[in-house]
Amino acid sequence: MLMPEMDLGYEVTHISLNTDGSSLLLAGSHNINVLYVHERVSEDGDTIICRTAPVASQILPTNNNGIKVLQTSWHPFSSSHFGVLTSDAVFRLFDLSFDLEQPEQEFYLQPILPGRCQNASSICPVAFSYGSDHLWDRFSVFILFSDGSIFVLCPVVPFGCDYSKKHIEEIYEDVNTFGLKSSNPNVVTNSHLAIAWLEATFPELLRQSADSSTLMSRARAYAPVDDSLTLQGPLCRVCEENNELEGKNSSCEGKAVGFVYSSVGKDSVLVTAWGSGQLQIDALADEIQPQWSIGVPTRLNVDSHGRIKSVAMICDSNPQDSSALRSHRSSSMGSNVKSNTEAVWMGHSPPLLRLSIVDLALPKTSNGSSLSLFLDPLVPERFYCAHGGGLDMVTLHFLPFSYPEMASTPPSVHPVLTTGNSDTSSPFLSGFVAIADAYGHVQLVGITYTGECFVVEMKGWKEPTPLQLDICSKDIKDVESSTTGMISKELLAGPDPPILPSSTSLRSLTPDSIEGKSTLHHYIKVFHEHYVEYGHKVFIELKEHEDYVKTEIEDKQKRLQAVKQSLLSIEAKDEEINKRVNRASKVYDLLEKRIESFKMLPAANKKPLSQAELEFKSQLDRFADVELDALRTSIAALSARMKRFTQPSLGGGAAGTGMAPFQAPKAGRGHVSESQMSLMKSSLERLSLLNEENNQKLRVIETELKNKEQQ
Repeated sequence: MLMPEMDLGYEVTHISLNTDGSSLLLAGSHNINVLYVHERVSEDGDTIICRTAPVASQILPTNNNGIKVLQTSWHPFSSSHFGVLTSDAVFRLFDLSFDLEQPEQEFYLQPILPGRCQNASSICPVAFSYGSDHLWDRFSVFILFSDGSIFVLCPVVPFGCDYSKKHIEEIYEDVNTFGLKSSNPNVVTNSHLAIAWLEATFPELLRQSADSSTLMSRARAYAPVDDSLTLQGPLCRVCEENNELEGKNSSCEGKAVGFVYSSVGKDSVLVTAWGSGQLQIDALADEIQPQWSIGVPTRLNVDSHGRIKSVAMICDSNPQDSSALRSHRSSSMGSNVKSNTEAVWMGHSPPLLRLSIVDLALPKTSNGSSLSLFLDPLVPERFYCAHGGGLDMVTLHFLPFSYPEMASTPPSVHPVLTTGNSDTSSPFLSGFVAIADAYGHVQLVGITYTGECFVVEMKGWKEPTPLQLDICSKDIKDVESSTTGMISKELLAGPDPPILPSSTSLRSLTPDSIEGKSTLHHYIKVFHEHYVEYGHKVFIELKEHEDYVKTEIEDKQKRLQAVKQSLLSIEAKDEEINKRVNRASKVYDLLEKRIESFKMLPAANKKPLSQAELEFKSQLDRFADVELDALRTSIAALSARMKRFTQPSLGGGAAGTGMAPFQAPKAGRGHVSESQMSLMKSSLERLSLLNEENNQKLRVIETELKNKEQQ
């Protein structure tokens, strides 16, 4: 059991785990904390205390008044980014690896222009949903407001997250092909803005690298300085019969309470849950495209190196969007394919095509029902709706671009779990998650407010049997569902063999006797019960699982074909791999030969001087630079003195004194004796010889040192 290292001080209403399972969001109505799963502070038996840190404590109040947290959700393309929608109509994107207090990106939503608001509910956000892996949808954030209007922010990209390089190049090629070559100036302007954003966010597009091994592109931090994102919407709905735009359908009552986006094949499906117990299902009739508000500056926070740290912008809606879209659609009726392609880049929001309205027939309440929507991780056409009355599974059969032949088939609704609770204003689940296992099945795991946990296994397309859950019961018991697998264990184990008596007792009976006939009839009946009835059960079991077995066989055949294709591709690449290995071996042999040739060079055996040799060399250098100079100076001084004494006296002193003119004669002092002169000359000669010997020794030492250095 994981526990935070501190008391959170609030009731957790939403728990969300990131994509790599390293961080857990603990969100309340006014507070958010993140729990690091792998950073454990201490352990006490089965209880593990993990490090916990608050999120946006400077933005969210501590007294549970003011700004309210409406929804938190991890970004599908990053394990460290999560979005937060608050009641002040601001969508914030935080980076867990950079800063938990200040958001990386802030978008101040302005759905209605000042002075034009007619309904307060039109400016109250409710929920948001990220786009999926489809063209510009992967860079989009869909935001639902309480009046049912849907707005779009595009493009929104977490800094530093990875995207498929193939998909980025596909979008880039689409803009250059259909946008820049248009004759419409609006199309060209919007295309230039989109291309500039793509090239700045993904600079690999400009390098035209031939390296095909790179499969992912990392998004760089970028935002235009003079432009801000446009809050596209509200998305209008178009009737398929007369191609006219319409507003919110009056059949949906109450206010919008839930929202989810799903990408199914070629379709982008938006599901809105209403407090009246209705589900409104729409599909995008056109592609999402990026839009900017020209001249609305963006607030950038950069570091000392000029790199962007955070971005904040005001996102205004375009009041002329709906009218422009209406006039353009009316003028383009019956136009060619080129004009329809240019319509995508006109800068208008895409319309919605109404698919269906599903009424869950929930009891009417004064406050409305609380509904939550969850996607199926394996079947994109399926989603789940949790409410106070239980859990329902909704499956779509008609999609305008993926399954147009199923236009007359409405969505199917099947209850997965029922509570029997008449009060649907408050949800009975405190947590719910759909997990895909390795066998192609989905495990539905939920936790009720009473602390009970249930697990429902969804296998293939088979419709489940409703599971009855009594939420009013105070006793918590372990309940094992009666769901069966593909074939029950009893049938796989085979029939129970009948108990036969010993062969000695049967030998005493004859077939014609009464006892023999009775015993034979008895064993015929026993064999019928054990084997014939077992065969009948096997027949019924296989008949019930016919659809499931067919689905499983088709899936296995598809996987087998995929494996065969992979094997063929591997065999085709095997020859190329062998060539590369042989080429690498030849290069390795060549390098070994070059190393051997380098060893034969004169300087190959050169050894560095030892520490003692280095010290001796430094002493010789010092002796050559300092002491020899001093010795030469001394010799020069002595030579000068000798010459001065040997010269005859030229002064005007007393005769025979031998003194210089400036010296005063001293009594009793005569000329320098011949012995002193000879002694001085001999000293000078010895010094000269010593100097010559020292020079010769220095030359020998220098020669030896040079020879050692060259070895």
